[in-house]
Amino acid sequence: MLNATTFGSATDLTPLLIAHGLFGSARNWGVIAKRLSENRIVTAVDMRNHGESPWFQGHRYPDMADDLARAIAGQSDVLGHSMGGKAAMLLALNHPDKVRKLVVADIAPVTYTHTQTPLIDAMRGLDLEAIETRGDADRQLQATIDEPGVRAFLLQSLDVKERRWRLNLDILAAEMDHIIGFPEVSGAFDGPTLFLSGANSDYVRQEHRERIHALFPSARFAKIPGVGHWLHAEKPREFEAAVSAFLAA
Repeated sequence: MLNATTFGSATDLTPLLIAHGLFGSARNWGVIAKRLSENRIVTAVDMRNHGESPWFQGHRYPDMADDLARAIAGQSDVLGHSMGGKAAMLLALNHPDKVRKLVVADIAPVTYTHTQTPLIDAMRGLDLEAIETRGDADRQLQATIDEPGVRAFLLQSLDVKERRWRLNLDILAAEMDHIIGFPEVSGAFDGPTLFLSGANSDYVRQEHRERIHALFPSARFAKIPGVGHWLHAEKPREFEAAVSAFLAA
């Protein structure tokens, strides 16, 4: 069972389940989940091999979709970002009875080429025994990761006290081709679906729309200006407003 953090109280509105992206956690979504929970129950999960959820020998989308299905009692709205968006799409395709509305944040049901293996290598290269503070870890990562924002994001998954990563780095590395891919599927999810992207991101392209419409015939598209792939972190208020408006429509 996935580790989960739940906000809000039960109302007549459909609950919302949030699935984070690669190297993320439910904790990353805490502020947004809390704001979205003003009038509904919102649950953010740690995906398998992330956070406090169990570690498995596999990290493929059919299994992640089944994990999410088990986290839903009855029916839910579902929001997924990046890797979590792919898992959420497959959840809707394989378990359509579980999903009322679907929000896919800055990802498409296609195979990408942007391997994240170098980031895994950087994390595995950390001398954990030499770390006393998060600052120590950040200084080590500077040798291989230039961007301060990327280092800060990754370090949210470092347990400094226990000197361990809350990420199953070996399995994530072994399964990288599957993580950046998308499985062959049949059928379609007819429910309302929003593909919400960052205007400065190239993850959801015009040439992806034929594939998207084949799997999600009711798909709508929206972009948040001035943000990239991490749209929910760069402009959280605008992101929350777009999600809330779609779920309420």
